[in-house]
Amino acid sequence: MEPVAPIAPIDLAAALASFTDRWSPRIVTTVNDYDVRVAKVEGEHLWHTHDHTDEFFLVLEGELHIALRESAGSGSGERTVVLPKGSAFTVPRGTEHKPYAPVPTEILLLEPTGTLTVGDQHEEIPAHVDATTGHTLN
Repeated sequence: MEPVAPIAPIDLAAALASFTDRWSPRIVTTVNDYDVRVAKVEGEHLWHTHDHTDEFFLVLEGELHIALRESAGSGSGERTVVLPKGSAFTVPRGTEHKPYAPVPTEILLLEPTGTLTVGDQHEEIPAHVDATTGHTLN
């Protein structure tokens, strides 16, 4: 896929208004070798791991919970990070995680181009989750 190179500012509200699918991110632009994606999310995603990249989340509207399974050091175990509107969080590479949105939520993601939304390792993909590397914004 060719990189997205906008010639005008990107209106994120308009980008988000252009689709209704949940858990199906749209690529709004690229920065070097990274996609800037927006997504509408609600309910559960799935447990998954990105072996070779961190995953950045910014909550634009709503609230996102990210359950984490951490296995290194004194932070071993499972915990949940709650991100209200305006909050950002980076899931470190190799950390098993499961996003969940208790209310309709809009997020911005920053990931290397070609990164699958379901990671490199994952549980069975539910029908409401789009296993994609992002869709080009129309």
